[in-house]
Amino acid sequence: MRVQRLESEPAYAFGNREPALTVPPGTVVELSTEDCFGGAVRGVDDLPSRVCQFPYLNPVTGPIAVEGAQPGDTVAVHFVDIRPRRDWAVSTTFPHFGALTATHTTAMLHDALPERVWRYDVDVDKWVCRFHARNSDFSIELLLDPMHGTVGVAPAAHEVIMSITPGAHGGNMDTPEMRAGTTAYFGVNVPGALISLGDGHCRQGEGEVCGTAVEAAMSTVVVVDLIKGASCPWPRLEDDRYLMSTGTARPLEDAFRISQHDLVGWTGQLLGLDPLDSYQLISQTGLAPAGNVVDTNYTMLAKVGKDVVGVPAFDGVHDRLRATATRYLAER
Repeated sequence: MRVQRLESEPAYAFGNREPALTVPPGTVVELSTEDCFGGAVRGVDDLPSRVCQFPYLNPVTGPIAVEGAQPGDTVAVHFVDIRPRRDWAVSTTFPHFGALTATHTTAMLHDALPERVWRYDVDVDKWVCRFHARNSDFSIELLLDPMHGTVGVAPAAHEVIMSITPGAHGGNMDTPEMRAGTTAYFGVNVPGALISLGDGHCRQGEGEVCGTAVEAAMSTVVVVDLIKGASCPWPRLEDDRYLMSTGTARPLEDAFRISQHDLVGWTGQLLGLDPLDSYQLISQTGLAPAGNVVDTNYTMLAKVGKDVVGVPAFDGVHDRLRATATRYLAER
Protein backbone atom coordinates (compact mmCIF):
# COMPACT_ATOMS: atom_id res chain seq x y z
CA MET A 1 0.00 0.00 0.00
CA ARG A 2 1.45 3.38 -1.06
CA VAL A 3 0.93 6.15 1.51
CA GLN A 4 2.06 9.73 0.95
CA ARG A 5 1.72 12.92 2.97
CA LEU A 6 0.60 16.12 1.26
CA GLU A 7 1.83 19.50 2.46
CA SER A 8 0.82 22.54 0.42
CA GLU A 9 0.23 26.24 0.65
CA PRO A 10 -3.49 27.08 0.65
CA ALA A 11 -5.13 27.90 -2.67
CA TYR A 12 -8.39 29.76 -3.25
CA ALA A 13 -9.27 28.55 -6.74
CA PHE A 14 -9.38 25.47 -8.93
CA GLY A 15 -7.14 25.67 -12.01
CA ASN A 16 -3.87 27.37 -13.01
CA ARG A 17 -1.85 25.79 -10.22
CA GLU A 18 1.07 23.36 -10.34
CA PRO A 19 0.58 20.05 -8.50
CA ALA A 20 1.74 19.96 -4.90
CA LEU A 21 1.97 16.15 -5.08
CA THR A 22 1.99 13.63 -7.93
CA VAL A 23 0.97 10.06 -7.15
CA PRO A 24 0.24 6.82 -9.01
CA PRO A 25 -3.33 5.53 -8.95
CA GLY A 26 -4.23 3.66 -5.77
CA THR A 27 -2.19 5.90 -3.45
CA VAL A 28 -3.38 6.75 0.05
CA VAL A 29 -2.84 10.47 0.74
CA GLU A 30 -2.79 11.98 4.23
CA LEU A 31 -3.43 15.73 4.38
CA SER A 32 -4.72 18.60 6.48
CA THR A 33 -7.20 21.31 5.58
CA GLU A 34 -8.00 24.67 7.14
CA ASP A 35 -11.54 25.86 7.81
CA CYS A 36 -13.32 28.18 5.38
CA PHE A 37 -12.20 31.24 7.38
CA GLY A 38 -8.55 30.23 7.35
CA GLY A 39 -8.65 29.82 11.13
CA ALA A 40 -9.27 33.55 11.65
CA VAL A 41 -12.72 33.20 13.23
CA ARG A 42 -12.07 31.72 16.67
CA GLY A 43 -14.78 33.18 18.90
CA VAL A 44 -18.10 34.98 18.90
CA ASP A 45 -16.44 38.40 18.66
CA ASP A 46 -14.42 37.52 15.55
CA LEU A 47 -16.82 38.76 12.88
CA PRO A 48 -15.63 37.53 9.48
CA SER A 49 -16.06 41.00 7.96
CA ARG A 50 -13.39 42.21 10.40
CA VAL A 51 -10.94 39.32 10.57
CA CYS A 52 -11.16 37.82 7.05
CA GLN A 53 -10.14 39.29 3.72
CA PHE A 54 -12.02 38.55 0.51
CA PRO A 55 -11.18 36.66 -1.71
CA TYR A 56 -8.98 34.72 0.73
CA LEU A 57 -11.79 32.49 1.95
CA ASN A 58 -12.46 28.78 1.60
CA PRO A 59 -8.85 27.60 1.24
CA VAL A 60 -8.22 24.23 -0.39
CA THR A 61 -5.30 21.81 -0.05
CA GLY A 62 -3.60 20.48 -3.17
CA PRO A 63 -3.65 19.94 -6.00
CA ILE A 64 -2.89 16.25 -6.27
CA ALA A 65 -1.92 15.06 -9.75
CA VAL A 66 -2.76 11.45 -10.60
CA GLU A 67 -0.23 9.82 -12.91
CA GLY A 68 -1.71 8.89 -16.29
CA ALA A 69 -4.91 10.92 -15.89
CA GLN A 70 -5.90 12.58 -19.16
CA PRO A 71 -9.01 14.38 -20.41
CA GLY A 72 -11.68 11.77 -21.10
CA ASP A 73 -10.76 9.75 -17.99
CA THR A 74 -12.32 9.85 -14.53
CA VAL A 75 -10.54 10.10 -11.17
CA ALA A 76 -11.92 8.59 -7.98
CA VAL A 77 -11.41 10.13 -4.54
CA HIS A 78 -12.35 7.80 -1.69
CA PHE A 79 -12.65 9.35 1.77
CA VAL A 80 -11.02 7.05 4.30
CA ASP A 81 -11.10 9.27 7.39
CA ILE A 82 -12.14 12.85 8.18
CA ARG A 83 -11.75 14.21 11.70
CA PRO A 84 -11.59 17.66 13.30
CA ARG A 85 -8.12 18.97 14.23
CA ARG A 86 -9.30 21.35 16.97
CA ASP A 87 -11.58 21.26 20.00
CA TRP A 88 -13.71 24.07 18.55
CA ALA A 89 -15.50 24.98 15.35
CA VAL A 90 -17.57 27.96 14.24
CA SER A 91 -20.64 28.87 12.23
CA THR A 92 -21.95 32.27 11.18
CA THR A 93 -24.62 34.32 9.55
CA PHE A 94 -23.61 37.02 7.07
CA PRO A 95 -25.53 40.00 5.73
CA HIS A 96 -26.76 39.23 2.20
CA PHE A 97 -25.73 35.56 2.32
CA GLY A 98 -27.87 32.53 3.09
CA ALA A 99 -31.14 30.98 2.04
CA LEU A 100 -33.46 33.00 4.30
CA THR A 101 -32.19 36.55 3.83
CA ALA A 102 -32.02 39.19 1.14
CA THR A 103 -28.97 38.75 -1.11
CA HIS A 104 -27.33 40.82 -3.83
CA THR A 105 -29.42 38.92 -6.40
CA THR A 106 -32.60 38.82 -4.29
CA ALA A 107 -32.98 42.51 -3.53
CA MET A 108 -35.30 43.50 -0.70
CA LEU A 109 -36.04 46.79 1.07
CA HIS A 110 -35.77 45.29 4.55
CA ASP A 111 -32.45 45.03 6.34
CA ALA A 112 -30.27 41.98 5.87
CA LEU A 113 -29.77 39.51 8.71
CA PRO A 114 -27.06 40.55 11.16
CA GLU A 115 -23.56 39.11 11.17
CA ARG A 116 -23.19 36.69 14.07
CA VAL A 117 -20.81 33.92 15.11
CA TRP A 118 -21.54 30.68 16.99
CA ARG A 119 -18.67 28.73 18.54
CA TYR A 120 -19.12 24.97 18.92
CA ASP A 121 -17.20 22.82 21.39
CA VAL A 122 -15.81 19.74 19.62
CA ASP A 123 -15.04 16.49 21.44
CA VAL A 124 -13.59 13.95 19.03
CA ASP A 125 -13.30 11.27 21.73
CA LYS A 126 -17.04 11.50 22.42
CA TRP A 127 -17.68 12.15 18.69
CA VAL A 128 -19.91 15.15 19.37
CA CYS A 129 -20.01 18.90 18.96
CA ARG A 130 -22.04 21.16 21.24
CA PHE A 131 -24.29 23.94 19.98
CA HIS A 132 -24.73 26.94 22.32
CA ALA A 133 -27.58 29.37 21.61
CA ARG A 134 -26.46 32.99 21.61
CA ASN A 135 -29.60 34.46 23.20
CA SER A 136 -30.61 31.82 25.73
CA ASP A 137 -29.11 29.09 27.92
CA PHE A 138 -30.09 26.35 25.47
CA SER A 139 -27.36 23.96 24.36
CA ILE A 140 -27.33 20.50 22.84
CA GLU A 141 -24.78 17.87 21.87
CA LEU A 142 -24.87 16.87 18.19
CA LEU A 143 -23.16 13.83 16.75
CA LEU A 144 -20.21 14.57 14.52
CA ASP A 145 -20.73 13.78 10.85
CA PRO A 146 -17.52 15.15 9.30
CA MET A 147 -17.47 15.90 5.59
CA HIS A 148 -15.75 18.11 3.03
CA GLY A 149 -17.81 20.84 1.44
CA THR A 150 -15.28 21.54 -1.30
CA VAL A 151 -13.73 18.81 -3.47
CA GLY A 152 -12.93 18.95 -7.16
CA VAL A 153 -10.50 18.97 -10.07
CA ALA A 154 -9.09 21.64 -12.35
CA PRO A 155 -11.69 22.95 -14.83
CA ALA A 156 -11.35 22.65 -18.59
CA ALA A 157 -10.06 25.22 -21.10
CA HIS A 158 -7.53 26.81 -18.69
CA GLU A 159 -10.40 28.26 -16.69
CA VAL A 160 -9.80 29.33 -13.09
CA ILE A 161 -12.82 29.06 -10.77
CA MET A 162 -12.87 30.37 -7.21
CA SER A 163 -13.05 27.70 -4.55
CA ILE A 164 -16.37 29.07 -3.25
CA THR A 165 -18.07 28.29 -6.58
CA PRO A 166 -19.32 24.80 -7.45
CA GLY A 167 -19.66 23.55 -11.01
CA ALA A 168 -19.08 20.59 -13.31
CA HIS A 169 -15.52 20.34 -11.95
CA GLY A 170 -16.87 19.86 -8.41
CA GLY A 171 -15.79 22.62 -6.03
CA ASN A 172 -17.96 23.98 -3.23
CA MET A 173 -20.87 21.56 -3.57
CA ASP A 174 -21.48 21.43 0.20
CA THR A 175 -23.19 18.06 0.30
CA PRO A 176 -23.18 16.11 3.58
CA GLU A 177 -22.81 12.97 1.46
CA MET A 178 -19.07 13.74 1.06
CA ARG A 179 -18.16 11.89 4.24
CA ALA A 180 -15.82 9.03 5.13
CA GLY A 181 -16.82 5.91 3.25
CA THR A 182 -17.89 7.82 0.14
CA THR A 183 -16.15 7.67 -3.24
CA ALA A 184 -16.39 10.78 -5.41
CA TYR A 185 -15.87 10.62 -9.18
CA PHE A 186 -14.71 13.58 -11.28
CA GLY A 187 -14.23 13.84 -15.02
CA VAL A 188 -10.63 14.77 -15.91
CA ASN A 189 -10.21 18.09 -17.74
CA VAL A 190 -6.42 18.55 -17.68
CA PRO A 191 -3.46 16.15 -17.47
CA GLY A 192 -3.16 14.82 -13.91
CA ALA A 193 -6.72 15.93 -13.01
CA LEU A 194 -5.34 18.14 -10.18
CA ILE A 195 -7.54 17.25 -7.20
CA SER A 196 -7.98 19.79 -4.38
CA LEU A 197 -10.17 19.71 -1.28
CA GLY A 198 -11.02 21.73 1.81
CA ASP A 199 -13.95 23.34 3.62
CA GLY A 200 -14.28 20.74 6.37
CA HIS A 201 -17.56 20.59 8.28
CA CYS A 202 -18.08 18.84 11.61
CA ARG A 203 -21.64 18.41 10.43
CA GLN A 204 -24.11 20.16 8.13
CA GLY A 205 -27.81 19.98 7.44
CA GLU A 206 -28.95 19.55 3.85
CA GLY A 207 -28.95 22.88 2.04
CA GLU A 208 -26.46 24.61 4.40
CA VAL A 209 -29.37 26.98 4.95
CA CYS A 210 -27.71 29.79 6.95
CA GLY A 211 -24.73 29.81 4.57
CA THR A 212 -22.21 28.05 6.79
CA ALA A 213 -21.93 24.64 8.43
CA VAL A 214 -20.02 23.78 11.61
CA GLU A 215 -16.76 24.91 10.00
CA ALA A 216 -13.58 23.14 11.11
CA ALA A 217 -9.99 22.37 10.21
CA MET A 218 -9.63 18.68 9.37
CA SER A 219 -7.13 15.85 9.25
CA THR A 220 -8.19 13.80 6.26
CA VAL A 221 -7.11 10.62 4.51
CA VAL A 222 -8.14 9.80 0.94
CA VAL A 223 -7.34 7.16 -1.65
CA VAL A 224 -7.08 8.45 -5.22
CA ASP A 225 -7.54 6.25 -8.27
CA LEU A 226 -7.91 6.48 -12.04
CA ILE A 227 -10.57 5.04 -14.34
CA LYS A 228 -9.26 5.17 -17.90
CA GLY A 229 -11.65 5.97 -20.74
CA ALA A 230 -14.64 6.58 -18.48
CA SER A 231 -16.55 9.82 -18.88
CA CYS A 232 -18.15 11.64 -15.95
CA PRO A 233 -19.91 14.82 -17.08
CA TRP A 234 -20.85 15.87 -13.53
CA PRO A 235 -19.39 14.77 -10.21
CA ARG A 236 -20.83 11.48 -9.05
CA LEU A 237 -20.73 9.86 -5.62
CA GLU A 238 -21.02 6.31 -4.36
CA ASP A 239 -21.24 4.87 -0.88
CA ASP A 240 -22.11 1.38 0.31
CA ARG A 241 -25.84 1.95 -0.26
CA TYR A 242 -26.34 4.52 -3.00
CA LEU A 243 -25.24 5.84 -6.35
CA MET A 244 -25.51 9.64 -6.55
CA SER A 245 -25.34 12.25 -9.28
CA THR A 246 -24.83 15.95 -8.67
CA GLY A 247 -26.13 18.99 -10.52
CA THR A 248 -25.00 22.56 -9.97
CA ALA A 249 -26.72 25.66 -11.37
CA ARG A 250 -29.09 28.51 -10.65
CA PRO A 251 -32.06 28.43 -10.39
CA LEU A 252 -32.40 25.51 -8.02
CA GLU A 253 -34.76 23.58 -10.30
CA ASP A 254 -32.05 23.49 -12.97
CA ALA A 255 -29.60 21.99 -10.47
CA PHE A 256 -32.32 19.43 -9.68
CA ARG A 257 -32.83 18.68 -13.38
CA ILE A 258 -29.10 18.25 -14.05
CA SER A 259 -28.69 15.77 -11.20
CA GLN A 260 -31.78 13.77 -12.20
CA HIS A 261 -30.78 13.79 -15.87
CA ASP A 262 -27.32 12.46 -15.04
CA LEU A 263 -28.68 9.73 -12.76
CA VAL A 264 -31.23 8.63 -15.36
CA GLY A 265 -28.46 8.36 -17.96
CA TRP A 266 -26.04 6.64 -15.60
CA THR A 267 -28.64 4.11 -14.45
CA GLY A 268 -29.70 3.43 -18.02
CA GLN A 269 -26.09 2.81 -19.00
CA LEU A 270 -25.52 0.41 -16.11
CA LEU A 271 -28.72 -1.57 -16.69
CA GLY A 272 -28.93 -1.35 -20.48
CA LEU A 273 -32.25 0.52 -20.31
CA ASP A 274 -33.56 2.99 -22.84
CA PRO A 275 -33.95 6.57 -21.52
CA LEU A 276 -37.68 6.38 -20.79
CA ASP A 277 -37.41 3.07 -18.94
CA SER A 278 -34.58 4.48 -16.84
CA TYR A 279 -36.56 7.70 -16.32
CA GLN A 280 -39.50 5.68 -15.04
CA LEU A 281 -37.32 3.61 -12.69
CA ILE A 282 -35.59 6.65 -11.15
CA SER A 283 -38.91 8.47 -10.85
CA GLN A 284 -40.23 5.73 -8.59
CA THR A 285 -37.10 4.92 -6.58
CA GLY A 286 -34.90 8.02 -6.49
CA LEU A 287 -34.16 10.47 -3.69
CA ALA A 288 -33.21 14.14 -4.05
CA PRO A 289 -31.20 15.60 -1.13
CA ALA A 290 -30.01 19.18 -1.32
CA GLY A 291 -26.33 20.02 -1.26
CA ASN A 292 -26.39 23.80 -0.90
CA VAL A 293 -28.93 26.53 -1.62
CA VAL A 294 -26.66 29.43 -0.69
CA ASP A 295 -23.50 29.42 -2.82
CA THR A 296 -22.82 31.20 -6.09
CA ASN A 297 -24.39 28.14 -7.71
CA TYR A 298 -26.79 25.73 -6.01
CA THR A 299 -26.14 21.98 -5.79
CA MET A 300 -28.68 19.17 -5.78
CA LEU A 301 -28.15 15.42 -5.65
CA ALA A 302 -30.09 12.55 -7.16
CA LYS A 303 -29.56 9.17 -5.52
CA VAL A 304 -30.75 5.64 -6.10
CA GLY A 305 -30.27 2.52 -3.99
CA LYS A 306 -27.63 0.07 -5.16
CA ASP A 307 -30.13 -2.67 -4.38
CA VAL A 308 -32.25 -1.22 -7.21
CA VAL A 309 -29.41 -0.94 -9.72
CA GLY A 310 -27.82 -4.25 -8.77
CA VAL A 311 -24.65 -3.92 -10.86
CA PRO A 312 -21.35 -2.28 -9.85
CA ALA A 313 -20.51 1.20 -11.11
CA PHE A 314 -17.13 1.81 -12.73
CA ASP A 315 -16.30 -1.91 -12.52
CA GLY A 316 -16.39 -1.97 -8.73
CA VAL A 317 -13.88 0.81 -7.99
CA HIS A 318 -15.72 1.82 -4.79
CA ASP A 319 -15.49 -1.66 -3.27
CA ARG A 320 -11.81 -1.91 -4.16
CA LEU A 321 -11.04 1.47 -2.56
CA ARG A 322 -13.10 0.54 0.50
CA ALA A 323 -10.86 -2.50 0.89
CA THR A 324 -7.76 -0.30 0.67
CA ALA A 325 -9.24 2.02 3.28
CA THR A 326 -9.94 -0.92 5.61
CA ARG A 327 -6.32 -2.12 5.32
CA TYR A 328 -4.99 1.38 5.95
CA LEU A 329 -7.11 1.88 9.07
CA ALA A 330 -6.13 -1.56 10.41
CA GLU A 331 -2.42 -0.82 9.97
CA ARG A 332 -2.46 2.78 11.21
